[in-house]
Amino acid sequence: MSGADQRAARAAARSTWPGGKVGLDDLSHEEDLSASTTVEQRLAMMWELALAAWSLQGQPLPTYSRSEMPGRVLRPDDR
Repeated sequence: MSGADQRAARAAARSTWPGGKVGLDDLSHEEDLSASTTVEQRLAMMWELALAAWSLQGQPLPTYSRSEMPGRVLRPDDR
């Protein structure tokens, strides 16, 4: 089976997956956890999601310090 055939087969399989497109305006406010959880609890939930994402990627967690973290600060006056 050629690479193009394999891609087409995977695309056909994905077309049967459940799911849908939802805009941010369509999200239900019933999912808002801020009334039923603390900030600490929500951060703990986020940390679990971050660990799962890293493990799915198959890479170890980064071990750099905060001062070494990649990124940059963008301020409104910067052009």
